[in-house]
Amino acid sequence: MEMEGDHSTKDGTVDRWGNPADKTRTGNWRTSPYILGTEACERLAYYGMSSNLVNYLKDRLNQGNAAAANNVTNWSGTCYVTPLLGAFLADAYLGRYLTIASFMGIYVLGLTLLTLSASVTGLKPSCGGDGGCRPSAGQTAAFFSALYLIALGTGGIKPCVSSFGADQFDETDEEEKKRKSSFFNWFYFSINLGALVASSVLVWVQMNVGWSWGFGIPAVAMAVAVLFFFSGSRLYRRVKPGGSPLTRIAQVLVAALRNWGAGVPADKSLLYELADKESAIEGSRKLQHTDQLRFLDRAAVDTREDLAAAPAPWRVCTVTQVEELKTVVKLLPIWASGIIFSTVYSQMSTMFVLQGNTMDPSMGRNFKIPAASLSIFDTLSVIAWVPFYDRVIVPAARRLTGNERGFTQLTRMGIGLVISIFAMAAAALLEKARLGMVHRHGYYDAEQVPMSIFWQVPQYFIVGAAEVFTFVGQLEFFYDQAPDAMRSLCSALSLTTNALGNYLSTLLVTVVIRATARDGRPGWIPDNLNRGHLDYFFWLLALLSLLNFAVYLLIARWYTYKKAAAN
Repeated sequence: MEMEGDHSTKDGTVDRWGNPADKTRTGNWRTSPYILGTEACERLAYYGMSSNLVNYLKDRLNQGNAAAANNVTNWSGTCYVTPLLGAFLADAYLGRYLTIASFMGIYVLGLTLLTLSASVTGLKPSCGGDGGCRPSAGQTAAFFSALYLIALGTGGIKPCVSSFGADQFDETDEEEKKRKSSFFNWFYFSINLGALVASSVLVWVQMNVGWSWGFGIPAVAMAVAVLFFFSGSRLYRRVKPGGSPLTRIAQVLVAALRNWGAGVPADKSLLYELADKESAIEGSRKLQHTDQLRFLDRAAVDTREDLAAAPAPWRVCTVTQVEELKTVVKLLPIWASGIIFSTVYSQMSTMFVLQGNTMDPSMGRNFKIPAASLSIFDTLSVIAWVPFYDRVIVPAARRLTGNERGFTQLTRMGIGLVISIFAMAAAALLEKARLGMVHRHGYYDAEQVPMSIFWQVPQYFIVGAAEVFTFVGQLEFFYDQAPDAMRSLCSALSLTTNALGNYLSTLLVTVVIRATARDGRPGWIPDNLNRGHLDYFFWLLALLSLLNFAVYLLIARWYTYKKAAAN
C-alpha cells in the first residue's frame, strides 16, 4: 500500500507504508480530531435537515402521512446509493481525500438551495391564514432538487470518511491496530454527537422558530465540516487509488471463463502470482489462497506457452486478484442480512414520528417537545453505549473470548440484530396500549391522545443499543474484510443496506396499505392513526427481523475471515 506525498523523515527512514518511522509525526490519533470533527458537523447538517423532514413535507408541501413517509425513505435510500459512485471514484481514480473534498462542494450547494427554498419569497410555499400551504410545481421542484443535490453530496463523503480515518492507522503495528478498532467506536460516537444537536435544538428551531433557520443552521454546520477537514490536510496519510475495481473483477470473470477447460492444479502454489512485488494491484497487499468459490481459481491458471512473455490481463490473473473477487462475493450475504435491520432503523424518521404526533408532547406547563425530537433518546443511547462498550464490554469480553476485539465482528453484528427485534416489539406494545386508550375513551378523531410521548423513549433507546452493535460492527467489518484497494467501495456497499432498508420500508408501507385498506376499511396505516393498526405493522417488522436473524446465523457460520499473505 503506497501513500501519496513525500513522507520521509529527516534521516530518510520510513515504515513499510512509506510513512515516517517516527509515528508521532503523522497519522495515528493526531489526525482523528479533524476527521471526527468533520463527521460530527456533517452529521449535524444531515440529521438537522432530515430528522424532521416528514413534518416539512406534511405541513409545507401538503402531503399525507403515507406520501410524506415514502418520500423521506426514498430520499434517504438515495443518500445510501450515491456512495457507490463516490466510492468507485475514490478507489479507482481520485483517492479518498480528493473525493471527500470534491463532494463537499456539492453538499454545501444543496444545503444552500434547500435553505433558499424555505426562506426566499417565490421559492418557499405560500401558506394562508388557515395554516394550509399550497406549493406550486416550481417550488416543489426547487425543494426536491436541493434534496437530491444533498443526496449526491453525501455520496462522496459517507463511504470515504470512515475508511479515510481508518487509513491513518498502520495495520502492521499491533498498537495502532487496536486503536483502529476503537476509532470506529468513536467515529460512530461523533456521528451521534452531531445527531444529538440536530434532534434536539434544530428540530425545536424548525417547529418553533421557522424552517429558514431550521435549514440554514445545517448549511453553516456543513461549512464548518469543510474547515475541519482541510485543517488536517498536512497530517493525513493518503492511500493511492488502485485503478478500477470493476475492471479487475471483469478480468477475473473473463479469464475464468476462458480457462474453463483448464485443470486447476492440486498444488495451489502453482497458480499465477507475482513473486517480486507485494501485489500487482496498487494499494493492496497479497491475499492468501482460499478453498471457497474454487471455480474462480481457473482465472489464475497460467496457460501461457511462453512463460517469458508478459501475461495478458484478460487471460490470466494473479491469486490476489482472484481472492479480491472471492472476498467481495463472500461479503454479499453478510451485506444482505443488514437490509431488514436498516428497515427497522428507518422507522425512527417515519413511523415513530407519526406515532409520536398522536401523543401528548407536553413537557411541563409551557413546553411541548416535537415528535421528531424523540430521536434524541436514540442518540443519547448511542452516546452512552459507545464508551461503555469500548471501555467495559470489550475488555471483559476479551478476557472471556481471547479475541482482541472482545467479540468477533460477526458476533457483534448478530447481537445488534437480536436487539432490533425487541425495539419493534416495544413499539408494537406501545401502539397497542395507545389504541386501547383510543377505543376505551372514544378518541377516534382526537389529534392527540392523553398519553405522554415519553412512552416512546424505550423503543428509541433499544434501537440505539442495536446500532452500537450492528452499525459500528458493519463499519469495522466491511473496512477490515474488504480488499485493500476496494475499501471505499465495500464501505459504500455496506451503506446500501440503508438504502435498500428505506426502499423496503416504502414497499412494505405500500403493500400494507393496498392489502389492508379495502372495502371502506381504513387499513393499518391511515392518515388518522387512531382508526388504524400501526401496531400490526411493527409486529410485521419484528417477525421479519427474527427470520432475518435465523438466516444470518447460517451465513455467519459459513463465512471465513480474510487473510493477507505474509510479506
